[in-house]
Amino acid sequence: MKYILIAVGVIVVWAVFAYNSFISLINRAKEAWSDIDVQLKRRYDLIPNLVNSVKGYATHEKSVFENVTAARAAAIGAQTPEEKGKAENMLTGALKSVFAVAEAYPDLKANTNFIELQRELSDTENKIQSARRFYNSNVRALNTKVDSFPSNIIASMFKFGHMELFSLDEADAAARNPVEVKF
Repeated sequence: MKYILIAVGVIVVWAVFAYNSFISLINRAKEAWSDIDVQLKRRYDLIPNLVNSVKGYATHEKSVFENVTAARAAAIGAQTPEEKGKAENMLTGALKSVFAVAEAYPDLKANTNFIELQRELSDTENKIQSARRFYNSNVRALNTKVDSFPSNIIASMFKFGHMELFSLDEADAAARNPVEVKF
């Protein structure tokens, strides 16, 4: 009887630790997602300023600016990591077209505001990439624990499930690279 109580006690203690580790992993993944959101919002805030800077020099490139605006709106409206990934691919492509237009205007490339916006956007792209790696590593740890025995027993009992990774679309290899910023 004594050994049965000890075994039950060990199982209960293990279950409590397993449950708490799930909660910890979920909270870390949510925190990491909020880091991505902060950087994406910063990016979204920079884009109108960048577009306005380029518009002043390239007024006849209306479709480029409309594409960036539409892609930005889609990215802001995306909710899930999968939706965000697809929307960010579109936005990255649209931003590349803005920088391609800017290449044709030497005065614009020398404009200090434009240069500063490029620098800030490049810095933000690096922070997004870092935040994405941090988020994906936390989600991967959670998903591994959900699938691993014996923690999968606790996961199924308390309905802890997988979270989505935040990744770029495999089909869009060009979007895997950050926006190229030339000075």
